[in-house]
Amino acid sequence: MTSPFEPEPKRPGLFTRLRNSFLTGIVVIAPVGLTVWLIWTVIGWVDGFVWPFVPSSYHPTELLNRVLGLTGEDRVEIDVRGLGVVVFLLFTMIVGWIAKGLIGRSMIGFAENLVDRTPVVRSIYSGIKQLAETVFAQSERSFEKACLVEYPRRGIWAVAFISTDTKGEVLAKTPTMGDMVSVFVPTTPNPTSGFLLFFPKEDVIELDMTIEDAAKLVISAGLVYPNGEKAKEALEAEFRKAS
Repeated sequence: MTSPFEPEPKRPGLFTRLRNSFLTGIVVIAPVGLTVWLIWTVIGWVDGFVWPFVPSSYHPTELLNRVLGLTGEDRVEIDVRGLGVVVFLLFTMIVGWIAKGLIGRSMIGFAENLVDRTPVVRSIYSGIKQLAETVFAQSERSFEKACLVEYPRRGIWAVAFISTDTKGEVLAKTPTMGDMVSVFVPTTPNPTSGFLLFFPKEDVIELDMTIEDAAKLVISAGLVYPNGEKAKEALEAEFRKAS
């Protein structure tokens, strides 16, 4: 019960209410608007890249005017954004289908042998090919789990992602006696860059949160914290187990 001597809470002014409504609208509109803008920009970029390689007689404007029989001042100009993306997808699928066949593999092998004899082109082509194979051909591989590691020094913890168990020469030449894991430590707010580190398995604390939740935590610089209580209990249990 409110005391009669206590002043009534002051209602926010008109300017404050308008400002709060504006900020709420920004929070709602910004993600949608930026997503639409990014998709629209990428589609336009692909269209601009594809159409110069297509003969002008097959451009949408030329095809439409030819079908309708329009010439001179009666001609119409159309710009359908996205048709270039469709052309690019169809062309890529056709090239992939040909490349999987015997003739396609022979042609690719001949072209690569020719490129290998060209000094400057050889270096550029091999680098781009390796990058493309890493990004696309190995796309089925993904990080196994999110984890915590002490980085860049003891006592400082960083969110990381477990890639694979360390193998080969890296494992053979490390002074540790046990198993090791390959860990990717992302940077904030751009998680696509980071550091590849190799940790002893016992020094890596696995998290219960998903890869997506861990990525949100990194991108938001700690502002979006999924399953905070659950993660804290899991971390305390790990410390109790270790002690």
